[in-house]
Amino acid sequence: MPSVPQTPPWDVHRLPRAEGKYFLVTGGNAGIGYFVAEQLAGTGATVVLGSRDPAKAEAAIASIGSRVPGADVRHLPLDLADPASLRSAVGALGLERLDAVVHNAGVALDHPPRRETADGHELMFATNHLGHFALTHHLAPLLMATPGSRIVTTGSFAAKSERLDLDDLLSTHDYRPKRAYARSKLAQMLFALELDRRLRAAGSTTLSMLVHPGGALDSLTPSRPPIHVRTTRERLSRLPLGLVVQGKDAGAWPAVRAVLDPSVRGGRMLGPRAFGLRGTPATEPLWSHLTDTAVAARLWSASRDLTGVDPTFTASTGPGGTEGTPND
Repeated sequence: MPSVPQTPPWDVHRLPRAEGKYFLVTGGNAGIGYFVAEQLAGTGATVVLGSRDPAKAEAAIASIGSRVPGADVRHLPLDLADPASLRSAVGALGLERLDAVVHNAGVALDHPPRRETADGHELMFATNHLGHFALTHHLAPLLMATPGSRIVTTGSFAAKSERLDLDDLLSTHDYRPKRAYARSKLAQMLFALELDRRLRAAGSTTLSMLVHPGGALDSLTPSRPPIHVRTTRERLSRLPLGLVVQGKDAGAWPAVRAVLDPSVRGGRMLGPRAFGLRGTPATEPLWSHLTDTAVAARLWSASRDLTGVDPTFTASTGPGGTEGTPND
């Protein structure tokens, strides 16, 4: 009886080649997003850094280029808190297809006062969730033009113990920065899963995946000057923490696998293998509150009302085609 070929285990240090593919990473100029971009650039793909700061983007491009000979890395001016910036993103990309987008950028505020965007939306919810919700809508033609394209959303452990207040998504009452941040990340995660359900219902080949980096600390992250500099003292003082958590270079591994691994399915969550905190990326069970489809559907409707767009993927959505109609 012929033996069934075994799929080799995923190796974070030996990534498959991806020449001819195009990947967009929001917030790819710093933190985990930078390492997602650096690792994807090493596959031969064209990597686009979505960033509102041109100087930081250029520094990231130079850093990647110094470590990845021949890297093709570009900058896309992108401000997730500005609807006009999102509307112009597709044209500014200058592409006819997009193989994957990694929704990674985020804002985390530690102290009051509550801050708003020009549209009057709480800044963290607007940037982390609503911005990516709207960006997905604007990128739909490019993603639909690419069979098997992927939308990878970066969640956070901070959302594990939080619940949404659907009557106060913008935290206008009893604003607490850390709670507002956690809820914005939870909204992102629910969106990623609801998006995949809608993609499957529409018969689309585009996949929506959810990832989280576990415990990823700057003090355990290798230096990438001038983007990030870790001193020898910091490295030595934090070595014991490396038994429990990891650096942001390893925190990038789940997103990179979600982009590249053909065996990963939509609607799944990837995180670090060891207790969801550190290690190589693996599929893990969804947290119980992430499976609440009624909450996810209500969040989708509210997000559509707040942004005025609907990330609907239909067979007619593509270059030169018409946009799909809302599902709700």
